[in-house]
Amino acid sequence: MDLNNIMAQLPYREPFLFVDELIHVDEEGITGAYTFNENLDFYRGHFYGKAITPGVILIETMAQIGLACLGIFLLDKEVTANPAIALTSTEIEFLKPVYPKERVTVFSKKIYFRFGKLKCEVVMKNESGQEVCKGLLAGMITEEL
Repeated sequence: MDLNNIMAQLPYREPFLFVDELIHVDEEGITGAYTFNENLDFYRGHFYGKAITPGVILIETMAQIGLACLGIFLLDKEVTANPAIALTSTEIEFLKPVYPKERVTVFSKKIYFRFGKLKCEVVMKNESGQEVCKGLLAGMITEEL
């Protein structure tokens, strides 16, 4: 499956799309990147005067790349026209802040994919290659809600 085709099937659009590019995907995992635009609305009030990206947005970025995109690839042509993607569990450790204009790369390794549930070990790194957060994510892709 073409990497651009995977992104086109995501049920997200601006301003809630946190995938700029997919770098690699195979049966065992996926790598993708995103640059946080300094004009995103949440920066106006999150740590006012010294904006950092909220942890929930970092998790969402990891989930969009590491679960949703990988799940679409693994399901291949079985994805419906309007998939519902549900995050079912997270266990994330935050190590460093991510600032506006910062590019991050997400590396996701499949732990298992069975009965419609995908669980992955996910790491997010900054442009210097430092881990900014890591942990486990699990989710499901189902029919339209």
